[in-house]
Amino acid sequence: MRILIVEDEKGIGKFLRDGLKEEGFAVDIALDGNSGLELSRQNEYDIILLDWMLPGISGIEVCRNIRKVNTAVPIIFLTAKDTVSDTIFGLEAGANDYIRKPFAFEELLARIRVQLRTENAETTLLSVGDIELDINTHIVRKNNIEIPFTQKEFALLEFLLRNKNKVCTRTRIIEHVWDIHFDADTSVIDVYINALRKKLTAGEEKGYIQTVRGVGYIVREP
Repeated sequence: MRILIVEDEKGIGKFLRDGLKEEGFAVDIALDGNSGLELSRQNEYDIILLDWMLPGISGIEVCRNIRKVNTAVPIIFLTAKDTVSDTIFGLEAGANDYIRKPFAFEELLARIRVQLRTENAETTLLSVGDIELDINTHIVRKNNIEIPFTQKEFALLEFLLRNKNKVCTRTRIIEHVWDIHFDADTSVIDVYINALRKKLTAGEEKGYIQTVRGVGYIVREP
C-alpha cells in the first residue's frame, strides 16, 4: 500500500515515514502544500495523510483540489487544531478522518487500517482458495496453518489480494509495494513472486498467482 504524507515538520514526517515503512507501506513525503498537491496528481495513492497548516497552500486547499479530481482516495488530516468547528470544517473540505496532534502512532495506524478497509469494503481478512491473510496480525495461513512471511512478501501478497481478479502491472506493484524512488529495474518483483509461489503452493500443481506476459501478475481462484 502506498501512502502520501504532506507534512512540513521534518521530524514528524520522518517519524511517520519510518513507522509506516516498518508496517510494510511504501511512503512518499511532501514538505509543502504545492508539492503535496503535485504528487497527488502524478501518482496513485491508497491513502493521504495531510497536515492542515502548510507552507504554500494550506492543507484545506490541498484537500479541496484533490477532491475535484479524485473522490475516492482516503484523506486523514493531521493537525493541532482541536475545536469542533475545525473538525467539521476539515471534514466538509473532503477529509475522511481527522486526528489531533500529538497523537499515538498506533492510533494513526488503526485509523489508516479503518480507511483502507472501508475503501475496499472488506474485513481484516483477505483470501484466495485455502490461503488467508490477516491484515491486523500480519499472519498468512494455508489451511489454517501459519506460513512465515517477510514484511515485503506480506506487503506484496496483500496488494495482490486487494486486487484479486485484476491484473496488477509491474509499475503499479513497484509503486505500491516499494518506494517510488526504488530502482527502476523491476526484476526484484520476480524474485518475490517466486518466493510467494513456493510458500503458497508448496509443490502443488494449482497456482494462485498467474503471470500476464508483458504486463504483470494476477491472483485468481484456482
